[in-house]
Amino acid sequence: MSVSLYQVTVPSHIHMLSSLSTILDKAIAYCEEKKIKPEVVVNYRLAADMAALPKQIQIATDTAKGAGARLTGATPPSYEDNEETFDELKERLAKTIDFLKSLDASAFAGAEDKQIELKLPSRTLEFTGLNYVNHFVNPNFYFHVTTAYAILRHAGVPLGKLDYLGGQL
Repeated sequence: MSVSLYQVTVPSHIHMLSSLSTILDKAIAYCEEKKIKPEVVVNYRLAADMAALPKQIQIATDTAKGAGARLTGATPPSYEDNEETFDELKERLAKTIDFLKSLDASAFAGAEDKQIELKLPSRTLEFTGLNYVNHFVNPNFYFHVTTAYAILRHAGVPLGKLDYLGGQL
């Protein structure tokens, strides 16, 4: 049985972005319960030199939508990266999930051998589709989802491993 790049990206990315949205709901409830201004928690970071929560979610969503687009030739939605509230972050997650759901699994056929060129500010990375997913997309995506979870956990939001893994298990 072969596994397509669709199967190792889109369903798991949708699942984790949905879990992250649910985690944000818990952060909203926590702020209300503890009478904490939401912007305080939204601007948390794990270390002074790490990006705050909004950037973690922006990078996770950019990675997911960028992967789907690059592997299929679709045009990804463009976001302004200006989210400052939980609601704006949840909206970004929802838009990304909608985009991922719009991708046709058959459009990923042969993507494992597709040449992917990723232009970064300081250099250009070149991959086959399979290496792009295995060595860039999934590690990068899970790093930023995990960091967003850890920021909220560090802020005091009562979260556990099952919150991270999501309720659809």
